Amino acid sequence: QTVLHGVLEVMPESPDLVVSGINFGENIGTGITASGTVGAALEAASLGIPALAASLETPIEHHFSLSEEVDFSPAAHFLKIFAGILLNRRMPEDVDVLKLDVPFQATFNTPWEISKISRLRGCEAIPPQRKEWNEPGKVGYTFKSDIESAEPGSDTHTLKIRKVVSVTPLSLDMTSRIDLKKFKEDLDST
Repeated sequence: QTVLHGVLEVMPESPDLVVSGINFGENIGTGITASGTVGAALEAASLGIPALAASLETPIEHHFSLSEEVDFSPAAHFLKIFAGILLNRRMPEDVDVLKLDVPFQATFNTPWEISKISRLRGCEAIPPQRKEWNEPGKVGYTFKSDIESAEPGSDTHTLKIRKVVSVTPLSLDMTSRIDLKKFKEDLDST
């Protein structure tokens, strides 16, 4: 909604680029479906605007703190690099958003790699602690303990195991990459 209001109401003309983030905490694996940072970038892309979703891996206690102890300068360095790329080059047809995840201990010289979304969910949801439904409750989360099983080449493996910057091209086309004709035939035969 924020992107829509900004583009449709606040800005006199459409922006050349939308940057969502830099987020406190990484957005990796299938957990990106709950990410406002990634969602805002996808919304911009759906309006035809190049978009970048940037996140900095941080200890969980900092995720909602806005702590000044967290050094965002390496993440800002990589954000500047990839924002420049998006502003100066057309992405391939199926690349609508670049998702950038920077390791907590990154430096300006940390390598970066292109990655894919991991099938592993980076965080595990914790149900709200309440006795009655009418009490306010917020779903919490914790990091998963099986992070070592993340697939090589995935955003989770690249960031958490290899400790390098993960750059993941995202597409608005979330259609499964199966043979659709065969899928229809399989469904018709049941």
